[in-house]
Amino acid sequence: MFALSKLRVKVLAPHSRIRVLVVDDSVVIRRLVTQALSEDGEIEVVGSASNGITALQRIAQLAPDAITLDIEMPEMDGLAALREIRKLYPEMPVIMFSTLTERGASATLDALSLGASDYVTKATNAGSLEKSMASLRSELIPKIKQFFEIGAVNKLPLPAPAVVVPQSRSIVTAPGSPALILGPRIVAIGVSTGGPNALAEVMPMFPKNFSLPVVIVQHMPPLFTRLLAERLNSISAIRVEEVTEGSRLEPGKALLAAGGYHMRVRKSANDVVATMDQEAAENSCRPAVDVLFRSVAEVYGGAAIAVILTGMGNDGQRGTEILKAMGAYVIAQDEASSVVWGMPGSVVKSGLANATVDVTRIVPEILKQV
Repeated sequence: MFALSKLRVKVLAPHSRIRVLVVDDSVVIRRLVTQALSEDGEIEVVGSASNGITALQRIAQLAPDAITLDIEMPEMDGLAALREIRKLYPEMPVIMFSTLTERGASATLDALSLGASDYVTKATNAGSLEKSMASLRSELIPKIKQFFEIGAVNKLPLPAPAVVVPQSRSIVTAPGSPALILGPRIVAIGVSTGGPNALAEVMPMFPKNFSLPVVIVQHMPPLFTRLLAERLNSISAIRVEEVTEGSRLEPGKALLAAGGYHMRVRKSANDVVATMDQEAAENSCRPAVDVLFRSVAEVYGGAAIAVILTGMGNDGQRGTEILKAMGAYVIAQDEASSVVWGMPGSVVKSGLANATVDVTRIVPEILKQV
């Protein structure tokens, strides 16, 4: 099972920098990460370590705000170090370094289950120093910064949870005919940072006889999504599968978008199926929640339940706007139970959420509408 993280965004004093400890057994990687992070004016690398034992000593000495942690290291590997870090520093952001291999993906999911905050994959095949640096800057820096606010003064109070409104309905009319009111016919979920843990909380709560299909976009690379689907399937009453081209949408089955591919739904004869493509990334993501949600709107109109869970950024907001305008019911995870309240927060602050609830209340809220 996955352990839900209890991290909260940390507010730092104005003009201060995020103090980072870099932990990796490779001298080259330590230098690359240090150089990439040091180029950002809001980050300071305060030290480095080559294994977990040294890392624990350096944490006590240097009091960093965040840690980048390699998984495969001698003496004490990343998973063992993470267990100790979580005992001693339960709220410290820890970003895991992983390889794009099946072993690396499996170890990363293990790390997330132990409370790692997020992860990045090593650009082992970047081809040049410049590409490796660019990858680190674009991937690692935002994932560190998502856990901090610098100089945040006079922060506005959080919006009150949205009042739960009556069951969503999609209204279909024909000339000279009375309106036909339809209930929801699909559940579409979008999630990013903290998603594996949130999904591990949400998916087992669906009953075995759940009457709607479920489609999910989790921001993850290839391999990771297949292993995540397998793990979720092992703990859920409904089936959870990584999508393949032409997968049928069926009641009581969840399709998880494959890493590196957008997932869309489309009508096919008497069925609705999922399709995959590698069109341009949206919101720097592929798969993207917006892409899925737009296709759901095209096929189902407002006869849908849209769910936005924990995640960095605002992917899903525009797709939610379309679904909401057509009559869909929108559920957002609340800030208290989110690792990062970017995606659900953007939906709530835009006034799109019909209900804003704790992660443990997501499925009960869905069942109320169904």
